Amino acid sequence: MAFVPIEHDAAKGRRFMSLFFKFNETQKLVAAIDSISRNQLKKNWEGKNEVKVYPLVKMYTFTLACHLFLSINDTEKVLKLLYHFNNLTDGILSVPLSIPGTPFHRATRAMESLRKEIYLIIKERREALANNLASPTQDVLSQMIAVPFDDGFMTELEIVDKILAILFGGEETTTATITFAMKYLSEMPHLYNEVLKEQREITRSMKLREVLCFDDIQKMRYTWNFVNEVMRHIPIVQGAFREVKEDITFEGYVIPKGWKLYWSVGSTHHNSEYFSEPERFNPIRFEGNGPSPYTHVPFGVGPLMCPGHEYARLTILVFLHYVVKMFQWEPILPNEKMKFKAAPMPAEGFPVCLSPH
Repeated sequence: MAFVPIEHDAAKGRRFMSLFFKFNETQKLVAAIDSISRNQLKKNWEGKNEVKVYPLVKMYTFTLACHLFLSINDTEKVLKLLYHFNNLTDGILSVPLSIPGTPFHRATRAMESLRKEIYLIIKERREALANNLASPTQDVLSQMIAVPFDDGFMTELEIVDKILAILFGGEETTTATITFAMKYLSEMPHLYNEVLKEQREITRSMKLREVLCFDDIQKMRYTWNFVNEVMRHIPIVQGAFREVKEDITFEGYVIPKGWKLYWSVGSTHHNSEYFSEPERFNPIRFEGNGPSPYTHVPFGVGPLMCPGHEYARLTILVFLHYVVKMFQWEPILPNEKMKFKAAPMPAEGFPVCLSPH
């Protein structure tokens, strides 16, 4: 099938994410994720007998995104942005009734508040760049302000929308993936033990070095296979729409040029033609060469593949490294239901009893 991507916007997204990795050498990026992971676990998890996993993981991923993409490290400002962001994501797929008290109305108000906050951040950054108090390459925001694209510099409205999209992409789906990874680890102790074994081996290989490096991440093969199986088993992103570029025939049906198609991640991930015993949770299926190309697509595939997939991998693996080494956990609500907002999530936030190692 041939599709027309939204090439201009997608190209901008890829451009700024590639610049992000270019100007943030990998080891510095891993070190920043390492520092925030440990800080969040120390501040919000240590010494607690019970925690709700989902909101705490969300605090971690949002704090990290604010730090790396916007250079915001003030906790009060992060919490203010997160408050509005939560209201936005809670109502983003709700019934569009703009009546006070409805999720949609709160989401609309939250979007207005987020735009105002980000406009102020852009104004402050422009002044800092003009006075050489900030670097044009220090984060994604500076790059969007200072680096021209093919058709010139981005407008402030474009920057605001792109920043919101990056925060959404870097926070919501990653939060859900980590949360469900912890859920599956609590339900399958043998997998928890395998992940813990690998992470302890990595710690031993670090010797006197305290901070993870990129080579350590590359050694987390079993853990990443496990995370891939989590994303296969419970699709975090359900799918996406694409526009048909030319008339195509599929299983005897003609799909005309210009029509919109919805490709479903879950349908592919649970297709027995590509995955034997698709309902069975089995990280081993990702060993070696893994599944056939274009069958495991949690980040999409091709020219519109998520430009932040490597950032997500680092964010997930570093956090799992520390949380698994520091704690064991048991669900307080073993049969907790799921709900779907911007991404799937446990209905009650996945409350657990913590036991430190």
